[in-house]
Amino acid sequence: MGSIADTAKQKARTLAEVYGQKLERPVVYTQGVSLTAKLQLAELDSEYSDPQDQIETITAEYVDAPDEVFDASDGTANYAGINWTSLLADDPRYRSLLIATADRLMRRDDDGFPSVLDRDFRVEDMFFAGTVLQRASGLTGNNDYVEIAADFVLECADRLLQPNGLYWHCLSSPYFWGRGNGFASLGFAETLVGYQGDKQERLIERHVQHLNGLRSFQDADTGMWRQVIDVPDSYTEHSSTSMIGISIALGIQHGWLSIAEWGDVLVNAWRGASDGIADDGGVTRVCVGTGPLESLNDYLIRDAVTGLDDRGGAMALWFAVEMMKTDI
Repeated sequence: MGSIADTAKQKARTLAEVYGQKLERPVVYTQGVSLTAKLQLAELDSEYSDPQDQIETITAEYVDAPDEVFDASDGTANYAGINWTSLLADDPRYRSLLIATADRLMRRDDDGFPSVLDRDFRVEDMFFAGTVLQRASGLTGNNDYVEIAADFVLECADRLLQPNGLYWHCLSSPYFWGRGNGFASLGFAETLVGYQGDKQERLIERHVQHLNGLRSFQDADTGMWRQVIDVPDSYTEHSSTSMIGISIALGIQHGWLSIAEWGDVLVNAWRGASDGIADDGGVTRVCVGTGPLESLNDYLIRDAVTGLDDRGGAMALWFAVEMMKTDI
């Protein structure tokens, strides 16, 4: 069996053949994240054919008219679908689309709350906002973008993070949904990647508090996390495992997590995710799209997809790429 980096490269190549082949209307993060990961894969793997020309072709209609990308009904899940623009920002069209999208997240109501973020404090927004705003800060040097993300994820932690170290889905759904906790961990990690201000220590403290909680619920046999994190007979769920794994890998790469303390957690998570990636790019047990639900049982019985799935495949591809970058 090859090294983890070699295995991750092979899995990334497999997934890249299937995902990141299109960006449909409405633009959404499940397809957009795959484009980001493919561009990163090309930087890491000299034998992988550079997808930039293909990506420029399938995104041309969006970058040529950035004001027309989103409809009035679109929200943060759609905005997160353009995080790939940061990797092509030498072209002013991609730069303009990223900034225009970040500016949507900067709008505030009269009381100062960001207009497009959910006042029920849905954990999805932690990632959707963080991934766009930190990239806009990095591109423009304007820290106001990432400061909004930092304020929001910290407020979510104050409102949703429970004594067991896990996040409720939102205030109205006090259940420990797996992908929801993935969104929370990845939202913090993405924000921290681009944050250098005076909240950094607080961000790391709250993020690690969550990761410590997650570590205590990682399945010992598979290395994965479950559809409902704290329910032992809930099914192991692929997208949550990938998202949590990405956040740990980013933490090790950027230095807010130590490899000595978190390396085994990450390796076990990758083992579980990797085992659930088939040769045709299918993934195993990915919870279907899920808004806030009314009961714990609603989460427990939520359907899971096994096979080709943008939601799970995108995050699996991103996880594989981060494992290629992590010296472990």
